[in-house]
Amino acid sequence: MSTGTRVFVARLAGLPVFDPNADQVGRVRDVVVALRIGREPPPRVLGLVVEIQARRRIFVPIGRVTSVDPEAVLLSTGTVSLRRFDKRPGETLVLAELLDRKVTLRESGDAVSVLDIAMEETRTDWLLTRVAVRRHSGGLRGRRRGEVLQLEWDEVDGFSLPEDGQGAANLLAVFEKLRPADLAGVMHDLSGKRRAEIAAALDDERLADVLEEMPEDEQVELLGGLEDERAADVLEAMAPDDAADLLGELPPAEAQRLLQLMEPDEAEPVRQLLAYADNTAGGLMTSEPVILPPNTTVAEALARIRHADLSPSLAAQVYVVRPPYETPTGRYLGTAHFQRLLREPPSSLISSVVDTMIDPIAADCPLAEVTRHLATYNLVAVPVVDSEQRLLGAVTVDDVLDHLLPADWRESRGVTHG
Repeated sequence: MSTGTRVFVARLAGLPVFDPNADQVGRVRDVVVALRIGREPPPRVLGLVVEIQARRRIFVPIGRVTSVDPEAVLLSTGTVSLRRFDKRPGETLVLAELLDRKVTLRESGDAVSVLDIAMEETRTDWLLTRVAVRRHSGGLRGRRRGEVLQLEWDEVDGFSLPEDGQGAANLLAVFEKLRPADLAGVMHDLSGKRRAEIAAALDDERLADVLEEMPEDEQVELLGGLEDERAADVLEAMAPDDAADLLGELPPAEAQRLLQLMEPDEAEPVRQLLAYADNTAGGLMTSEPVILPPNTTVAEALARIRHADLSPSLAAQVYVVRPPYETPTGRYLGTAHFQRLLREPPSSLISSVVDTMIDPIAADCPLAEVTRHLATYNLVAVPVVDSEQRLLGAVTVDDVLDHLLPADWRESRGVTHG
């Protein structure tokens, strides 16, 4: 590795990591450093947090890195430990914990916000050596407020001090393209305070998507840190079944207060789902599958299942019913599978391709029976009806997996450095 390599850490985020055989190991998610106390000499870089298959996050020691370029990070020969990354006392994540931090210019005392930090290779180590900041109060004479400065590490103070009110705009800009599940994984390794700051910076839709991917205890913690009005808005942006699951973890009085703050038409399907026991089809189902009348054309049905917000399991089939078309609907008539729709002329009616051979299940059907039903008929979703054969919703295979996996499965995505 050539001496003097310098790279800004935000540019590392998402870069592929390759072993010496040019096989991709994963992608960079953060840089781990050891901050030093006192006059804050440049911190030593300990290694990289790398996300590998199945969103597992591992630690790669910086000594294993042979080169860093704008396109990739290359590793030396040797074995990479696949134990889950677990941040230790004294360790700091550069992207997750230092971006957006408020520090001061040592010479003038001006307050600035951290935009990015550069790490640089020396003869013996990698160190954090430069800081890109934005001035947000005061300013040097003749320079406009809000200017961006690039400074040596020892020109700023405050990195090792407790931080109040740290924002998250620059962190979120770095991770803008992460899928909700991946951003939830990033947040999992942070303190409750930092998670709350990130939640405050996310818009309602994005926060709702991220909450749906978090462990229940973190969901409750984040929702509890929001103002009641915003908490209700975020619940409205969640899928009704996920909102019901989250509210079911709250004390009944708190859940009812939030339901009352939600728009009535958004709260009603959530209330209906809360009436069912957790490990039944009613407690597992979503009340918003794709529902269409029998006189819908194949072209119209295909247009509906192309909607980007639909999960693959919900987009796999359309439920055909009599009016009304909101759950609980009129009489359930059958299911139109998307593969069959693809084989039919666009002008055909879906009533001609409805599968009536797959029986729906009742809302009180227990989880074990739901699982057997999906496995027996090789389904990715199954309709749920009431005693009058009105469609109430659908249970998808991912709903079932969420309940079959261990309670802490979201927390064991990755594997710990030693």
